[in-house]
Amino acid sequence: MPFLEINDVSKAFGGPPVLHGVNLAIERGEFVAIVGYSGSGKTTLISLVAGLLRPDSGTVKLNGVEITGPGPDRGIVFQNYSLLPWLTVAENIGLAVDQVFPGESPDERTARIAQAIATVNLTPHAEKLPRQLSGGQRQRVSVARALAMDPQILLLDEPLSALDALTRATLQDEFERIWEKDKKTVVLITNDVDEALLLADRIIPLTPGPGAHLGDSVTVTLARPRERKSLNHDPEFKRLRALVTNQLLGYGAARRATVTKKLTLPDILPEDLDAPRTTRRRPLRPHELKKEEVTLSQ
Repeated sequence: MPFLEINDVSKAFGGPPVLHGVNLAIERGEFVAIVGYSGSGKTTLISLVAGLLRPDSGTVKLNGVEITGPGPDRGIVFQNYSLLPWLTVAENIGLAVDQVFPGESPDERTARIAQAIATVNLTPHAEKLPRQLSGGQRQRVSVARALAMDPQILLLDEPLSALDALTRATLQDEFERIWEKDKKTVVLITNDVDEALLLADRIIPLTPGPGAHLGDSVTVTLARPRERKSLNHDPEFKRLRALVTNQLLGYGAARRATVTKKLTLPDILPEDLDAPRTTRRRPLRPHELKKEEVTLSQ
């Protein structure tokens, strides 16, 4: 039985369905990336897995149990940092720990918070406020908060999309290191094919909406750990990148439609800008033109 199972799921928001007939099976410990165009429904899909939304039809199951709402067995990292600005790094993480592990002693919870902070290499910044951190450090805090809950599955909703290229590359390496350490099941939502190839075991394209569904999955056979400089010269990396990219482009092309529209020009003649300003006439409509015949005598 798959660890995460999505069966024939559809979701709409009062109009055409955003997702229609989505099916997905993910094994325990697998790192899966879902790639697609912006607005195709990727965040809707991850919200269904997180329990933040309920499907209109179909089921979402984790470890054989249907998901009906949010729970500590699913840790989610959003695009924005979602940190409380008046709390320190440790205190932001502590909010999650206190909710999930209320029966632990204060010392045990403190140790759990410290371990999560150390996992994302933020120990020197534990007592800082969010405004004292860089964007990349804030996103690390949100990752640490999710990890501190010890979830069964980690859901990453384009967590690096707002970061600059260098910070994004650094955090990509951190995600791989964290995954290698704990081998948690991870679902990454991204629109970056290279990021998916760098991190995932399997890439699944999402077709453009409305009525988006998952396409054929692509298994990433690249050896780990993956080093981005060497990947650029790897023939298998180039083949997989072309395969996934062409799939996405093909889905996009299938959605395009040619619209033929008759162009109707306005019923007005332009002003003569070459004439002197003092004698320049205003724009005229055709019915305002007067025909005159002039006879010239020789």
